[in-house]
Amino acid sequence: MNTRTVQIRRSVAMVSLAAALAIGGALAFAISSGNHTVFGASRTLTLKVADSAPAPAVTGALRDSFADVVEPLLPSVVNISTSKVVKNTSGSGGQNPFGDDPFFRQFFGQNPFGGGGGQDQPREQREHSLGSGVIVSPDGYILTNNHVVDGASDIEVTLHNKQQLKAKLVGADPRTDIAVVKIEASDLKPITLGESAKLRVGDIVLAIGEPFGLSESVTMGIVSATSRRDVGIEGNGGYEDFIQTDAAINPGNSGGALVNASGQLIGVNTAIISNGNGEEGGNEGIGFAVPIDMARRVMEQLVKNGKVTRGYLGVLIQPITPDLAKAFGLPSAEGALVGDVTADSPGAKAGLQKGDVIVTLNGTPVADSYDLRLRISQTPPGQVAKLDVIRGGQKRQIDVTLVEYPEKTEAEATSEQGENAMNGMQVDALTPDILQQLNLPMGTRGVVITRVDPDSPAADVGLQPGVVIQEVNRKPIASVQQFQDAIHAAGNESVLLLVNWHGQTSYTVLAPRQ
Repeated sequence: MNTRTVQIRRSVAMVSLAAALAIGGALAFAISSGNHTVFGASRTLTLKVADSAPAPAVTGALRDSFADVVEPLLPSVVNISTSKVVKNTSGSGGQNPFGDDPFFRQFFGQNPFGGGGGQDQPREQREHSLGSGVIVSPDGYILTNNHVVDGASDIEVTLHNKQQLKAKLVGADPRTDIAVVKIEASDLKPITLGESAKLRVGDIVLAIGEPFGLSESVTMGIVSATSRRDVGIEGNGGYEDFIQTDAAINPGNSGGALVNASGQLIGVNTAIISNGNGEEGGNEGIGFAVPIDMARRVMEQLVKNGKVTRGYLGVLIQPITPDLAKAFGLPSAEGALVGDVTADSPGAKAGLQKGDVIVTLNGTPVADSYDLRLRISQTPPGQVAKLDVIRGGQKRQIDVTLVEYPEKTEAEATSEQGENAMNGMQVDALTPDILQQLNLPMGTRGVVITRVDPDSPAADVGLQPGVVIQEVNRKPIASVQQFQDAIHAAGNESVLLLVNWHGQTSYTVLAPRQ
């Protein structure tokens, strides 16, 4: 029997790899009729917004053709072409000792061990990709996906009239996969923004974009589901509230428009579920779009501030299963269970405790942990979140004054600081899962290398991902912080490392970066 692997894929089309290079926060907003202007310190964004009346039913001639709806929208959807330099490890001749294990791919990539001992370093290549975007203002602001422009050194926009213009990145938010770029142009035709909150399952929608670079492609479908918050596309740190649709979305549709039958923008196409065959899977009838209500909040903040600010509660929440509901004596599995509380966080200061079940936020019931997390993120810092919690079978109200979400977590900050000081490499803590994958005893102490800059002292001495560092200057280390402190203490002097590779230890001297 043939097996079938289902994967979630971004719908960006990777079109070519050129020859190797020689060196080889939430902001509250209101829907209003007419134009809507957001004023910032240095930028002004004028949007064309639909009034609050419901979209008309699909009747009459529209049942025979959507041409009258689509034709005015085509000038508002553009092609976005990007290029960036990537490190290519294919063809280097090395073998990955962990095979194709997905756990290690998140740290090491597809084949980080090419070159046997770090002698054949990855080569840099220029990668080109195609996506889509939607013009939202007459003076050149374009809404798209973060993954369309992420890491791009060059961004080029092709308009409906085939005019090609260079674009600049205004801002990007990886947590919602939304980005804004700007072209120097005037008298453009912006799309009208609708309200995704009014969508119902079964509504007719049209997807407009540039799949596989084919301009002005339109597909039709319906809204298959709303509020998909547990898809996992944006990872653990992302915020999801996707519109699911069966309108055909393919590679290159990313950043394109999902519109209702009235031609109003109600979503930004972002990902598909694919069967996993080949480098780029095609449409399987399950596509996802970021709802315009979320995208607009993010977009307005990016234009005004260059970043997104979000409310921060400071608790670890988890879904309530039927078994947990029974164990906590809850009438249903609704709400969010507090699994942990971060010290000195707003939640801790307000008195939230492990085992609390948050059932309402500002008077509105909390459906589940995804619902609470999303709504807290959309509450501006400084506002008070009024929580109803169940503790020990009793309901009580706890008021929490939110602060700004720390976009750089402690782990991210440690990694960044460590990479600057660690001679071109990045390390992470050893966990039981990593030790098992490395086939090392559970009592092994140290840190594991997760990334090595090919042009660094670490690469020069053969260090590579998967190597465990156990000592620095003859002193054992057991955490990333201890390793970082030891490296910092050495200053500009070389350090003696005891490393463990496949269970065998050896010493190596690591010189400082010049």
